[in-house]
Amino acid sequence: MKIRSHSQSHIVELDDGSKWQIFPGDLDLTLDWKPETELTVVESEDEMASHELVGGGAKVRVRPAGESWLVRQVKDALKEG
Repeated sequence: MKIRSHSQSHIVELDDGSKWQIFPGDLDLTLDWKPETELTVVESEDEMASHELVGGGAKVRVRPAGESWLVRQVKDALKEG
């Protein structure tokens, strides 16, 4: 799938209409994404993210847009690097 919209750094909409919220610690991995970047949505075994977007040389943890990240888990993950 290709990117339809990525106007907010933490939200990406794909050409199938799905919208994904990017994990805060992975935002830097999306900086090189362009509209023609091919992305694949895969289910994640990560307890923090339900899915991953894979493509453009990166694997990024995501949740459907509108779902909240658990603040404690985000803080712990960012501390671990």
